[in-house]
Amino acid sequence: MTRVLFTGFEPFGGESVNPSWEAAALAAAEPPPGVEAVAVRLPCVFGDALDELRAAVRRTGPELVVCVGQAGGRPNVTLERVAVNVDDAAIPDNAGRRPMDLPVVPGGPAAYFATLPIKACLAAVREAGVPASVSQSAGTFVCNHVFYGLMHLIATDHPGVRGGFVHLPYAPEQVLARAAPSLPVADAARALRVVAATAATRSTDLRLGAGAVA
Repeated sequence: MTRVLFTGFEPFGGESVNPSWEAAALAAAEPPPGVEAVAVRLPCVFGDALDELRAAVRRTGPELVVCVGQAGGRPNVTLERVAVNVDDAAIPDNAGRRPMDLPVVPGGPAAYFATLPIKACLAAVREAGVPASVSQSAGTFVCNHVFYGLMHLIATDHPGVRGGFVHLPYAPEQVLARAAPSLPVADAARALRVVAATAATRSTDLRLGAGAVA
């Protein structure tokens, strides 16, 4: 059995739900064959989110970590390729913090790549009937903060662990009064299960066109 830690976030920005947590909890409750999973909800707060992530990794001893966040406005599930060492918040977090042009980890590398087989995961998620793409930027808010912090933690303290980050669109109930794409939480959870199952069974990736022109 492969131990997988899913993380999602509490709601932020005035929302009443966060599909990242809803989908992560659902995926962990019904993991794919060969996977045992746990889900942890992180605060949408710079610093505190990494403290809770580190504690969850120590407590659960995962082999794979799949952190999940909300990317309102994106039309599909996006597998993040790279985390950058920058906190630059366009809005305050849930504690009112708004760091600007600060490193996630002072003195850390400029960036880390995900160590999940993101192209293989992409192909598998699409085959499962869920729209998906590869993203070249996780932003500079708390999602990227957690993604970079996860990869730095793996690089420095847990070299046997592999990890990455997945962004989800809004849930349907979040777009009732605005024109924005959405994805049912059940479909998002299905995508996360596929990501976990794919990463659990392969470490090498596919060569598949999924780049960006701009």
